[in-house]
Amino acid sequence: MSEVRTIGILGGGQLGRMLSVAASRLGLRCHIYEPGANPPAAEVAHACTTASYEDEAALRAFARSVDVITYEFENIPTSALDLLEDLRPIRPGREALRVSQDRLTEKSFLRDLGLATAPFADVTDAASMTVALDGIGTPAILKTRRLGYDGKGQARLSTPADAEAARAAMNGAPAILEGFVDFSREISVIAARNADGDVACFDPGENLHDNGILRRTTVPAGIPGPMRMDAVLIASKILNALDYVGVLGVELFVTPGGLVVNEIAPRVHNSGHWTQNGCVVDQFEQHIRAVAGWPLGDGARHADVVMENLIGEDMERVPELARRPDTALHLYGKAETRAGRKMGHANIVTAKSS
Repeated sequence: MSEVRTIGILGGGQLGRMLSVAASRLGLRCHIYEPGANPPAAEVAHACTTASYEDEAALRAFARSVDVITYEFENIPTSALDLLEDLRPIRPGREALRVSQDRLTEKSFLRDLGLATAPFADVTDAASMTVALDGIGTPAILKTRRLGYDGKGQARLSTPADAEAARAAMNGAPAILEGFVDFSREISVIAARNADGDVACFDPGENLHDNGILRRTTVPAGIPGPMRMDAVLIASKILNALDYVGVLGVELFVTPGGLVVNEIAPRVHNSGHWTQNGCVVDQFEQHIRAVAGWPLGDGARHADVVMENLIGEDMERVPELARRPDTALHLYGKAETRAGRKMGHANIVTAKSS
């Protein structure tokens, strides 16, 4: 078995929290590195360093206290990664971060793999916006190339007349214009690969969003068996192309012409939370296994699950959900409830149907 005993996690949010819980079940320790005070992950981790990503002394001390480093979000400053990589292995590797941190780089990477994506174009100024609109048309969506999540950093264009307002919404940040995709469903695949090249994928889940935020994931997804296999094969192709180690989330659109890749996330993913109550080995343990050098679990699903995010005032439903015999609650321990803030999730479990 691997010699890894302590795993360093960059980021102390709910994903880091659930990774720490999974690691503890395997007898491993986690050390959280998080700039913000009192992060949710610190409550369940062995250690927590509270320091900025510019604090070189703190980064060095953190790295020397762990055997391997992973992360719960992708927008980590390059300077911090450069320093850490010289001291300890980072898994997943830097290439996955490089690709996923920039939407233009990500779309180009997927296209070059021969995978279908939405039409896209780089937008740096008014002239390039005009060229992009001429090629893609409307409706379309303008997105910042970096740092956007949960619907942030995006502006919709119904007609070319919306171009100026959309560019203004980017606040001067480099952007990418994406054409709308005519899709019937959005699905996602949570997939894992270890350093030996072994791959294990969970069943695709069907996602429902509201204002850019995931509200619900249903498993199994309402797609035919061959399409499920296509989704898994796409995820496997991306994992291998990146020489990836860890868990990856792949979001896809179901269209009349087949599957279109929307985006990838080089980490455990919100749409994979259903695995905590639908599988023997969930996405968090799978990620810990991969980065620590353990064998992967097979990810087989033993139940149907509907995962519902608990966002903001949804926390008022907790007493009712806690009384339901079919529901498992996962609360993140966040002290303050705010509109749009993910506070936890509920997995509603039924007998496996397919």
